[in-house]
Amino acid sequence: RADEEERDDHAGERGAGGDPVANPTLTLVKPYNQYCPIAHALDVVGERWSLLVVRELIHGPLRYSDLQNRLTGCSTNVLADRLRGLEAEGVIHKRRLPPPAGSMVYELTKAGERLSPVLAELARWGARTLGAPPADALLDDGWLERALRIAVASSASDVRVAFRCGAETASLIDGVVAPGVAADAAATVDCDPAGFYHLVVDGQLEGITIAGDEQSVRRLAAATASPA
Repeated sequence: RADEEERDDHAGERGAGGDPVANPTLTLVKPYNQYCPIAHALDVVGERWSLLVVRELIHGPLRYSDLQNRLTGCSTNVLADRLRGLEAEGVIHKRRLPPPAGSMVYELTKAGERLSPVLAELARWGARTLGAPPADALLDDGWLERALRIAVASSASDVRVAFRCGAETASLIDGVVAPGVAADAAATVDCDPAGFYHLVVDGQLEGITIAGDEQSVRRLAAATASPA
C-alpha cells in the first residue's frame, strides 16, 4: 500500500527513486546577487509558491499529493521544482512515515520552522489590505485552526479562548492551537468568518458572541489587532 501511495503521490513526476522530478527549465532562477540578508532570503524562499509550501508544512508533515491538493493552481512541475529547491536550501526535508502508513512526507527543518514568525507578520500585514471574507467566500476545511496557528498564537500566547465559526471549531490555549472547543477555555467565541477577521485584525468585538471571560477575548484582540 505504501508503494502504491508513493506512486500516486508522484504520478507523472517520478524519477528513478520515486521522487518528484524538477523541470530543468524551471530551475534557472536569476538571483539578486546582492550581499543583503533580505535579498538572500528571497533567493531561497521568494519564488512563487515557495512560501505557500512553507505555509502548509507549518501545520505538520504532508505527502506530495496533499500539497498538490492544497496548492490549487500550482502545476506538478512547479511544485516538484519548489520542493527540490527548498530541500536543497535546507528549508524542508523528506522522511518516510513508519508502518502501517509508510508514506513519504515533506516537513520543515528547524531552519524552516524559523520562518513561522515571518509568515505570521506577512499574514497580519496582508490581512489588513485583504479585507474581511465576503459571505459567499469558499474557505478550506480547517481554515480556522490554521489561521489561529499562523497569525494569532504567537501574539496571544497567554489566553485560553475557543472559537466556533460555523462548522469550524478550534481553541487557542496558552499559545497552543488544537481542534475543537477546549473544556478548559476561559471563553468561547461564536462568530462567522467576517466576525473572526474583525476581531483579530481590527480588534472589534462587534459581530461576535462571547461566553465566559470577556477580558480574555479583549486581551487576544489587543494582542493581535493590526495598526491601521
